[in-house]
Amino acid sequence: MSPLLARLILAALLLAPTLALAEPSNAWSVVAAPSAGPALAIGGVAQGCLAGAVRLPDDGPGYQVIRLSRHRDFGHPDLVAFIARLGRQAQGAGLAPFYVGDMAQPRGGPLPFGHASHQTGVDADIWFNLDPKPALAPAARENVALPSMLRAGRRDIDRQRFGPRQVTLLRLAAADPAVDRIFVNAAIKDALCRGVAGAASGGRDWLRRIRPWWGHDEHFHVRLACPGTSPDCAAQAPLPPGDGCDATLAWWRAQKPPAPAAVTPRPPAPKLPAACAAVLAAPPG
Repeated sequence: MSPLLARLILAALLLAPTLALAEPSNAWSVVAAPSAGPALAIGGVAQGCLAGAVRLPDDGPGYQVIRLSRHRDFGHPDLVAFIARLGRQAQGAGLAPFYVGDMAQPRGGPLPFGHASHQTGVDADIWFNLDPKPALAPAARENVALPSMLRAGRRDIDRQRFGPRQVTLLRLAAADPAVDRIFVNAAIKDALCRGVAGAASGGRDWLRRIRPWWGHDEHFHVRLACPGTSPDCAAQAPLPPGDGCDATLAWWRAQKPPAPAAVTPRPPAPKLPAACAAVLAAPPG
């Protein structure tokens, strides 16, 4: 069975029960294919879009893409190349394949649920689960094991789940020159700063790119720097000096995590750059 046919069958199965259960959509999420033309990340990660996107293959050395029905496995070519590199490096380090979750929609833009970012094709969610994995058919990838790396109180890591394998994967990702920053739960950042599972071996300079953020206890969120060929990409402020194991982390550790929402709220519609209207209306590539 071809990958395209498998994806069409999966979409039909997921839509079959009832339209009332359909996930929310918007003008960006219903576009099926990337736009024609060169690859361009436009605007900011929470106020932007993506021209000339590339789809990440469902499987590659060292990784598997999950939740294919979301159709969020697109990115700037730099992001697709990064994931391919990380997969090969992880495989070379003896790690089991990692799961890749949300990247961007075919033309980027606002997602109707789940994220306010992931709009310009430079963001990707990579799951911490590094247990051995069978080769799964597309339909079997909708509900896979994605355990939290934290203990029940959510203030410290679960050392039965977070250990040398997860640290190795984070190190490999943070060492890639294309990466701008990586978001993890503050408890995970704290454990890294304390040197858990050899995180401080050889120095802690690599931790500068590891930044605390809400959630991110089952996965880490990689954000690349603006591609050099995307002049209209809005870069984030540079990271502060140091390894981040400082008062900033102490502030995060002192905060009470927000209570999980019963329903994931729809992100507010951002004001997009004018160029995004042309990306949305462009013919498919």
